[in-house]
Amino acid sequence: MTPETVITVAQQALYVTALLAAPLLLSALAVGLVVGMFQAATQINEMTLTFVPKLLIVGLVLMIAGPWLLKTLMGFTLRLFREIPTLIG
Repeated sequence: MTPETVITVAQQALYVTALLAAPLLLSALAVGLVVGMFQAATQINEMTLTFVPKLLIVGLVLMIAGPWLLKTLMGFTLRLFREIPTLIG
């Protein structure tokens, strides 16, 4: 196993990780921004006001994008398992 191979596998793993995390993080970011603007406009400084909508949106995004996330992760894992003989030898 050459160092280039290890770097390639690590790059692919980081890409898949970013791809899987992006929908959840971006939706939480968007909701946090909207709630933050609402709090600034109304001067309500309640910490739970930001937590609950983010939790609900992340749960909703997981339900909607869950099959795609699982399919992407399984595809990467199966591809990695299939390439084990070529990676080792």
